Amino acid sequence: MSQVVTEPLAVVVEREIPFSPDKIWRALTQPHLIAEWLMKNDFEAAVGRSFKLEAEWGVVDCKVQAIEPSRTLSYTWAAQGLETVVTWTLTPVDAGTRLRMEQVGFQPDQKLAYRGATAGWPRFFESLEGVVARID
Repeated sequence: MSQVVTEPLAVVVEREIPFSPDKIWRALTQPHLIAEWLMKNDFEAAVGRSFKLEAEWGVVDCKVQAIEPSRTLSYTWAAQGLETVVTWTLTPVDAGTRLRMEQVGFQPDQKLAYRGATAGWPRFFESLEGVVARID
């Protein structure tokens, strides 16, 4: 007898980055920097603030859920029937910062979106690291 999985799936990417939480925070919250590693946007760091991320394939509608400067940033991520929440957690460590991104809420019938996020987030992390390395 086969079992049907109905629990939402999550994508988690976590790594240590040799920069301070404050420096990484800037890349996560300043629109011109977000555009360099993620997508064009009209982000504003305010709880309840709606913003859009724009890519060639379309627009992601987002809304800021939680902000704790240099520690936590959480926002909804809605695009093409997908409704998830992305949460960034920054933890200071000896070598810099442990950065964790978790995107939760992929439904069992959203395998394509889930696979896209699983492949995409590690690449975004690479780009984010490159941006942070260039910030003064």
